[in-house]
Amino acid sequence: MTISQVDFFYLAMPEILDIGDGSQDALLVRVRSDDGGEGWGECEASPLVSIAAWCAPMSHSACKPVSASVIGRRIEGPDDIRALNRDVRAHSLDLLQADHTLSGVDMALWDLLGRRLDEPVWRLLGWPRAYPKTAYASVLFGDTPAQTLEKACRIAAAGYRAAKFGWGPFGAELTADEAHVRAAREGLGPEVSLMIDAGTVWGEDVEAASLRLPVLEECRVTWIEEPFVSGALGAYAELERQARGSVRTAAGEGSHDPLMARNLIDYGGVGYIQIDAGRVGGITSAYEIARYAERRGVDYVNHTFTTALALSASLHPYAGIERSHICEYPVEASLLARELTAEQLPLDESGRVHPPQRPGLGVSPDPEAIRRYLQPVEIRVGGRTVHTTSEL
Repeated sequence: MTISQVDFFYLAMPEILDIGDGSQDALLVRVRSDDGGEGWGECEASPLVSIAAWCAPMSHSACKPVSASVIGRRIEGPDDIRALNRDVRAHSLDLLQADHTLSGVDMALWDLLGRRLDEPVWRLLGWPRAYPKTAYASVLFGDTPAQTLEKACRIAAAGYRAAKFGWGPFGAELTADEAHVRAAREGLGPEVSLMIDAGTVWGEDVEAASLRLPVLEECRVTWIEEPFVSGALGAYAELERQARGSVRTAAGEGSHDPLMARNLIDYGGVGYIQIDAGRVGGITSAYEIARYAERRGVDYVNHTFTTALALSASLHPYAGIERSHICEYPVEASLLARELTAEQLPLDESGRVHPPQRPGLGVSPDPEAIRRYLQPVEIRVGGRTVHTTSEL
């Protein structure tokens, strides 16, 4: 089959709030083939910038739009998607948003191929079976420790076996941070795993991060996520050394290619590598990183804070790795994210989420939800229209 059409749909809530919630807008990608096939993906990035990376005029031979490597390509099997992925990176080398745009296209191609072959994506990747993952409720800290306590109590009552609190006020003041972490542990109780997401708040300041280690150890926190920016490999390695294994570091959601993730593993020494298939170059790149992490003895964790479509796509790359058993599971997503798909990925009685068994990604967008949140886009260059939102 040949890729004949790629469409982008920019969705947004009526009001975008200045909070750490990436589910307030979305960029969906639809890929169609000449034989009537269809697949869907999602980019985890600024929608308008990612659309521009698809259709921008060529600047030079290493700065071509992503579309130049996609339209007209033959896709008959997994190796064809992998080759396309490599070509986009080569031909759009200097187009820095290309990886984010590629992510949604790559995801949609795997969905398209899985539907055509009547197989779930994880099986096309080569996994003989898919292991269920323990879902951790992923939430923002409350504005106050009392609000964090209240959230933690609700999470424990809902039966989650793990939870992560992040962003919000965390990182600004040590005493307040300690109160929030203790409130989260109190509300969850002693048996529920607790993770903390610092949201890169300390840049590369190891001293600021290390001041939080005592309370993290006291409250038996599994990991401290993104204490530093993605490239601060020396800072990650030093914090790991100071923690002595009592609390591990986690990072990787900011990686937009496999090399960045491998560097965090090899030079940053992270205990958990967290990958967003909507940023890193799609399922192709996420799978490559999952296999690398497995060989290096590092736990792979999905990153997603948006829709069920993105959640499903994030599960397939590491579905076959039994030891990597933790899964980020959004519980405070926007109405847009909750309504986008008719299918959901519910938890079983043990608080685990199962990679879909249905063909492709196993989840499809609801056309009515797309229409409800759609932001039509037209891009013109020199009087010529280079992009306009397609009909559903």
